[in-house]
Amino acid sequence: MKIKQLSIFLENKKGRMRKALDVLANNGINIRALSIADTSEFGILRLIVPEPDKAQKLLEENDFVVKMGYVIAVEMSDQPGGLSKVLGILGDSDINLNYLYAFVDEKNQRAIVLLHPEDIDAGVEALEKGGSTLIPPEEVYDW
Repeated sequence: MKIKQLSIFLENKKGRMRKALDVLANNGINIRALSIADTSEFGILRLIVPEPDKAQKLLEENDFVVKMGYVIAVEMSDQPGGLSKVLGILGDSDINLNYLYAFVDEKNQRAIVLLHPEDIDAGVEALEKGGSTLIPPEEVYDW
């Protein structure tokens, strides 16, 4: 139930993020979800794409530093407290969360949170035991 995620390290230079996105667009790779975190010196663009291995290769060929990692996609209630319930499951299992990003999947009328716990396998296990609905990779890549 782990979803491949690309983390692209971007220098804080004008047009750098656009260049990375253009590499993907010019090769027909659609972005399913994204998040960006930045500091004064660099940013980290996190992406979920249907062909993560191909995307990583293309970006690296275009001089980007890319790390492949994993996140967990969890369906949650699109109402107050929905995210808190999911985070409570991890907290009750003493699993630390490094970061998350969320969005609404309008096609399937549901809210989705992408989670990156310190221990991804323990996170999957805790969420499954806690009754969360995990979304498999093939479904995520087809959003």
